[in-house]
Amino acid sequence: MHRICIVPRVDGLAGVASFRLKFEDGLRLRGVEITHNPSQEADALLVLAGTKNLIPLWRASRRGMHIVQRLDGINWVHRARWAGLRYTIRAIYGNANLSFIRGRFSHHVIYQSQFIKRWWEDWYGPARVPSSVILNGVDLSRYTPDGLHERPSQHYRLLVVEGSLAGGLDSGLHQSITLANILSHKFRIELFIVGRVDSRTQNKLKHQNAFRIKFMNTVPREHIPWLMRSSHLLFSAEVNPPCPNSVIEALACGLPVIGFDTGSLSEIVQGDSGRLVPYGANEWKLEKPDVPTLANAAVEALEEQPRFRSAARKRAESVFGLDKMVDEYLKVLLE
Repeated sequence: MHRICIVPRVDGLAGVASFRLKFEDGLRLRGVEITHNPSQEADALLVLAGTKNLIPLWRASRRGMHIVQRLDGINWVHRARWAGLRYTIRAIYGNANLSFIRGRFSHHVIYQSQFIKRWWEDWYGPARVPSSVILNGVDLSRYTPDGLHERPSQHYRLLVVEGSLAGGLDSGLHQSITLANILSHKFRIELFIVGRVDSRTQNKLKHQNAFRIKFMNTVPREHIPWLMRSSHLLFSAEVNPPCPNSVIEALACGLPVIGFDTGSLSEIVQGDSGRLVPYGANEWKLEKPDVPTLANAAVEALEEQPRFRSAARKRAESVFGLDKMVDEYLKVLLE
């Protein structure tokens, strides 16, 4: 029986934590044991981005354990705008930690998208070890168009799902507000925001009459499929997203995705599974994007829901199955 060590043991509702839980479910179905202790013997060690516990990683490397690093994007928002001292320090430290592990300990690097691979190689140079690109996956039996939902019939629901839309990461929040405001001139619109938004910003944005807005903060993972089935469009609000799980989950639920053509989105949203439009400015400086053009794209997806919803599910089935992702990871881990 094979055993895989996964570090760090990240908990939470989104991002790396979401990947860990899905990946571990896939491993268990294949009879693979899981440990989070790098001092235990294992066939391979998977580093989820980075870890502050470098000494156990060094010891595992000295023992000859096969170390694979799964890399996310690079922290960059602090370069474009002031995001607070705490965020800036964590971003700089995080980049240094990721780069150090990539350069000193990794035997193989897995990038979550071609965009991330190009980004890392542009900023830090090509890795000294082999690398692969493996897109994220989703359980297509759990995230599905089939099942209970409460999708409104008298108005359209626009959904935003992000880990954080607070502080220096709030640009996507303001874009979604502008988008909903433009769409409200043509339709009745309801905007659901799932993600951390500070209370001051919530109170400020609630007092408007053009459309209804609901802040949901964090939502239990098991409720996400229902919420996506109960919406008409997902707006991918992150600028330069590495490989957003929320977008893949939305497609699996038959929810069309709209967004600006930045980051990895063009690798995920293709055909009539949604619509991407040019940012219309310098996204790396977080300049104001071309939201009116995005709104025009959203109108098409809203007015032709059956075609877009069917294409979204087909796109997920063709590329983003969890089994496919787990098998590709195992090929690298057990090579």
